[in-house]
Amino acid sequence: MDALAHFTIPVSGLNNGLHEYDFSIDRTFFECFPESLVEDGSVAVHFSFDKSPDLYVMTFEIEGTVKAICDRCLEAFDLPIEDTQVLLVKFDEKELEDAEINYILKETPKMNVARYIYEFINLAVPLTKTHDEAGEECDPGMLKFLTKEDEDAPKESPASGSIWDALRGLNNEN
Repeated sequence: MDALAHFTIPVSGLNNGLHEYDFSIDRTFFECFPESLVEDGSVAVHFSFDKSPDLYVMTFEIEGTVKAICDRCLEAFDLPIEDTQVLLVKFDEKELEDAEINYILKETPKMNVARYIYEFINLAVPLTKTHDEAGEECDPGMLKFLTKEDEDAPKESPASGSIWDALRGLNNEN
Protein backbone atom coordinates (compact mmCIF):
# COMPACT_ATOMS: atom_id res chain seq x y z
CA MET A 1 0.00 0.00 0.00
CA ASP A 2 1.23 3.48 -0.85
CA ALA A 3 2.25 5.35 2.32
CA LEU A 4 0.96 8.61 0.84
CA ALA A 5 -2.41 7.28 -0.36
CA HIS A 6 -4.38 8.83 2.50
CA PHE A 7 -3.31 12.29 1.27
CA THR A 8 -5.47 11.83 -1.83
CA ILE A 9 -8.57 14.03 -2.07
CA PRO A 10 -11.43 12.69 -4.28
CA VAL A 11 -12.24 16.05 -5.88
CA SER A 12 -14.74 14.74 -8.44
CA GLY A 13 -16.97 13.29 -5.72
CA LEU A 14 -17.03 16.39 -3.51
CA ASN A 15 -19.79 18.97 -3.51
CA ASN A 16 -18.91 22.62 -3.99
CA GLY A 17 -18.01 24.31 -0.72
CA LEU A 18 -15.49 24.00 2.09
CA HIS A 19 -14.07 20.59 3.05
CA GLU A 20 -11.56 20.17 5.88
CA TYR A 21 -9.02 17.45 6.59
CA ASP A 22 -6.44 16.90 9.32
CA PHE A 23 -3.18 15.06 8.73
CA SER A 24 -0.45 13.94 11.15
CA ILE A 25 3.04 13.96 9.74
CA ASP A 26 5.85 11.86 11.21
CA ARG A 27 9.03 10.02 10.20
CA THR A 28 7.21 7.66 7.80
CA PHE A 29 6.00 10.65 5.76
CA PHE A 30 9.51 12.09 5.37
CA GLU A 31 10.90 8.65 4.43
CA CYS A 32 8.75 8.85 1.28
CA PHE A 33 10.90 11.81 0.17
CA PRO A 34 14.50 10.51 0.21
CA GLU A 35 15.94 13.88 -0.86
CA SER A 36 14.30 15.65 2.09
CA LEU A 37 16.38 17.86 4.37
CA VAL A 38 13.88 17.07 7.13
CA GLU A 39 14.07 13.43 8.20
CA ASP A 40 11.82 13.35 11.24
CA GLY A 41 9.24 15.44 13.00
CA SER A 42 5.80 15.67 14.48
CA VAL A 43 3.68 18.07 12.46
CA ALA A 44 -0.07 18.61 12.37
CA VAL A 45 -1.53 19.85 9.09
CA HIS A 46 -5.03 21.28 8.88
CA PHE A 47 -6.03 21.26 5.22
CA SER A 48 -8.99 23.28 3.96
CA PHE A 49 -10.25 22.55 0.47
CA ASP A 50 -12.70 25.11 -0.90
CA LYS A 51 -14.22 23.76 -4.09
CA SER A 52 -16.03 25.95 -6.60
CA PRO A 53 -16.95 25.19 -10.24
CA ASP A 54 -13.95 27.04 -11.70
CA LEU A 55 -11.37 27.13 -8.88
CA TYR A 56 -10.03 25.18 -5.88
CA VAL A 57 -8.57 27.11 -2.96
CA MET A 58 -6.35 24.92 -0.81
CA THR A 59 -5.15 26.23 2.56
CA PHE A 60 -2.45 24.39 4.50
CA GLU A 61 -2.03 25.29 8.20
CA ILE A 62 1.15 23.69 9.51
CA GLU A 63 2.17 23.47 13.16
CA GLY A 64 4.58 21.19 15.00
CA THR A 65 8.25 20.38 15.37
CA VAL A 66 10.92 18.91 13.11
CA LYS A 67 14.23 17.36 14.13
CA ALA A 68 17.07 19.76 13.34
CA ILE A 69 20.75 20.25 14.08
CA CYS A 70 21.68 23.54 15.75
CA ASP A 71 23.88 25.58 13.44
CA ARG A 72 25.75 26.98 16.45
CA CYS A 73 26.47 23.98 18.70
CA LEU A 74 25.66 21.03 16.36
CA GLU A 75 23.29 19.43 18.88
CA ALA A 76 20.03 17.83 17.70
CA PHE A 77 16.82 19.47 18.91
CA ASP A 78 13.12 19.82 18.12
CA LEU A 79 12.64 22.96 16.04
CA PRO A 80 9.13 24.42 16.24
CA ILE A 81 7.57 25.41 12.92
CA GLU A 82 4.32 27.15 12.09
CA ASP A 83 3.08 28.41 8.74
CA THR A 84 -0.01 28.92 6.61
CA GLN A 85 0.13 28.58 2.83
CA VAL A 86 -2.59 29.02 0.22
CA LEU A 87 -2.52 27.33 -3.17
CA LEU A 88 -4.96 28.02 -5.99
CA VAL A 89 -5.91 25.37 -8.52
CA LYS A 90 -7.52 26.36 -11.81
CA PHE A 91 -8.54 24.36 -14.85
CA ASP A 92 -6.77 24.34 -18.20
CA GLU A 93 -6.31 22.12 -21.23
CA LYS A 94 -2.92 20.95 -19.91
CA GLU A 95 -1.39 20.63 -16.46
CA LEU A 96 0.97 23.47 -15.46
CA GLU A 97 2.49 24.75 -12.25
CA ASP A 98 3.03 28.40 -11.45
CA ALA A 99 4.37 29.95 -8.24
CA GLU A 100 0.94 30.33 -6.67
CA ILE A 101 -1.44 28.69 -9.15
CA ASN A 102 -1.57 25.11 -10.38
CA TYR A 103 -3.48 24.30 -13.53
CA ILE A 104 -5.05 20.87 -13.83
CA LEU A 105 -7.38 19.14 -16.27
CA LYS A 106 -11.07 19.71 -15.50
CA GLU A 107 -11.68 15.94 -15.51
CA THR A 108 -9.07 15.25 -12.79
CA PRO A 109 -10.85 12.84 -10.41
CA LYS A 110 -8.49 13.13 -7.43
CA MET A 111 -5.51 15.09 -6.12
CA ASN A 112 -2.74 13.93 -3.82
CA VAL A 113 -1.62 16.82 -1.60
CA ALA A 114 1.37 15.06 0.02
CA ARG A 115 3.92 16.83 -2.18
CA TYR A 116 2.47 20.24 -1.29
CA ILE A 117 2.56 19.40 2.42
CA TYR A 118 6.18 18.25 2.06
CA GLU A 119 7.18 21.47 0.26
CA PHE A 120 5.35 23.74 2.71
CA ILE A 121 6.94 22.03 5.73
CA ASN A 122 10.38 22.54 4.19
CA LEU A 123 9.54 26.19 3.49
CA ALA A 124 8.56 26.64 7.15
CA VAL A 125 12.03 25.58 8.32
CA PRO A 126 14.22 28.68 8.71
CA LEU A 127 17.61 28.89 6.98
CA THR A 128 19.40 29.32 10.30
CA LYS A 129 18.40 26.79 12.92
CA THR A 130 19.45 27.47 16.51
CA HIS A 131 18.24 26.53 19.96
CA ASP A 132 17.07 30.15 20.39
CA GLU A 133 14.10 29.44 18.13
CA ALA A 134 13.04 26.56 20.41
CA GLY A 135 13.47 28.65 23.58
CA GLU A 136 16.42 26.50 24.63
CA GLU A 137 20.10 27.04 25.32
CA CYS A 138 22.95 25.71 23.21
CA ASP A 139 25.33 23.10 24.60
CA PRO A 140 27.60 25.06 27.02
CA GLY A 141 30.57 22.74 26.38
CA MET A 142 30.46 23.45 22.66
CA LEU A 143 30.04 27.19 23.21
CA LYS A 144 33.13 27.21 25.49
CA PHE A 145 35.06 25.43 22.74
CA LEU A 146 33.94 27.98 20.14
CA THR A 147 34.81 30.93 22.41
CA LYS A 148 38.22 29.44 23.31
CA GLU A 149 39.03 28.97 19.63
CA ASP A 150 38.20 32.62 18.90
CA GLU A 151 40.50 33.79 21.74
CA ASP A 152 43.38 31.58 20.57
CA ALA A 153 43.22 32.80 16.98
CA PRO A 154 46.13 35.09 16.06
CA LYS A 155 45.19 38.70 15.54
CA GLU A 156 45.88 39.73 11.97
CA SER A 157 47.35 43.15 11.35
CA PRO A 158 47.67 44.67 7.94
CA ALA A 159 51.18 44.32 6.54
CA SER A 160 53.11 47.56 6.43
CA GLY A 161 54.18 48.70 3.01
CA SER A 162 51.16 47.02 1.49
CA ILE A 163 48.68 48.50 -0.94
CA TRP A 164 46.50 49.44 2.04
CA ASP A 165 49.11 51.92 3.26
CA ALA A 166 49.12 53.58 -0.16
CA LEU A 167 45.34 53.80 -0.14
CA ARG A 168 45.28 55.32 3.38
CA GLY A 169 47.68 57.97 2.14
CA LEU A 170 45.20 59.14 -0.47
CA ASN A 171 43.03 60.78 2.17
CA ASN A 172 46.01 62.63 3.68
CA GLU A 173 47.06 64.33 0.45
CA ASN A 174 44.19 66.85 0.42
